[in-house]
Amino acid sequence: MDEIGIFAGMVLVVAVGFALALFGRSVIERLAIPSAALFLAAAAGASDVSSRLDNAISFVTVERLAVVALIVILFNGGMHIGWQRFRESWVPIVSLGVFGTFATAGLITLSAHYLLGFSWITAGLLGAALAPTDPAVTFSVLSGREVEGRTGTILEGESGANDPAGIALMIGMIELATSDHASFWVVVEEFGIEMVVGTAVGVGGGLLLSRLLRRESLPEAALYPLRLLVGATLLYGVAGVLHGSGFLAVFIGGILIGDTELARKREIVGFLGSLASLAEIVVLVALGLTIELGSFAEDNVWLKGLALAALLGFVIRPLVGLLLLAPVQLRWGERVFLLWSGLKGAVPILLAALALIGGVDDGRTIYGMVFVVVLFSIVVQGSLVPWVAKRGGVPMRQS
Repeated sequence: MDEIGIFAGMVLVVAVGFALALFGRSVIERLAIPSAALFLAAAAGASDVSSRLDNAISFVTVERLAVVALIVILFNGGMHIGWQRFRESWVPIVSLGVFGTFATAGLITLSAHYLLGFSWITAGLLGAALAPTDPAVTFSVLSGREVEGRTGTILEGESGANDPAGIALMIGMIELATSDHASFWVVVEEFGIEMVVGTAVGVGGGLLLSRLLRRESLPEAALYPLRLLVGATLLYGVAGVLHGSGFLAVFIGGILIGDTELARKREIVGFLGSLASLAEIVVLVALGLTIELGSFAEDNVWLKGLALAALLGFVIRPLVGLLLLAPVQLRWGERVFLLWSGLKGAVPILLAALALIGGVDDGRTIYGMVFVVVLFSIVVQGSLVPWVAKRGGVPMRQS
């Protein structure tokens, strides 16, 4: 019975947190603080205050929650973009999403090694973890407004592409960090296999699902969004079994299905959008519950994390973005918005958890620094995203 009471207490805390977030949205908007930051900080603070919450969730559970959440988020993002929008902006999407991931990870690695004194392996793991961006956090700070036009497509597409790229890069880095005989070519080989197989499964599976979804009808309206979720998980599972990137397969499949004429499509899109938002919140809360804020005083985790966050937000992201977006026809206001809006969220959480579970050296330090960078990105950069969009004349509409 004690176990039932403990679990009931945990459920009550989570339910109260969600209720406060939902009913206190107007207050949050007036404070100009992104709700994602409040979830993250509140969960971290609650875990430090309550010993029960501190041990409520393991790093393995965080990793599994993040995987499920990303399947939903990436599939929903791919469907929102669709093939037509992707085809019009595929050059900047691939450029920022793939080449930008490598460039960002490389510059973070150099900064962490030479400026913060980390070993090359630890610096490389930090680079791989912090390279991907998160559109769900970006759009959550726009107060119900959605970026229109090519700028929004590039921002969403970049994250959809660099999430699988960052995950594949991290898997290779963990192999390099935990194997005595591995070399940097292991990272390159792992990345290549993940991306090629993931692309093949995403294209083949997406086309097959698109055809099946048009032909087969279901007896109840509630089953239509569930059928799409089953299709997304199948894409992830097949790609993963074949040693490919399941996340890339899910994202590509979503893009190919996005423009397909489906029965109950409006209800499907609304359901997936709400589920993706919920998934983002769950992952951020899970991260917060595994954080021990008191331990950040050791090894200057706060100071080093803030220094790396500032370098990433004010130097590395703008430098990489300016170079890769140079050939793209965009107004300067749109360029500035894209450079500023590369926010961090659920994916760095997953990657840091993977590093910790993989048993790499300095795993807890990496996890703590990822928390600091994500919190800085959401609070400092995220709070200014609406202002930057307005000043840059970036078109938006109510979502």
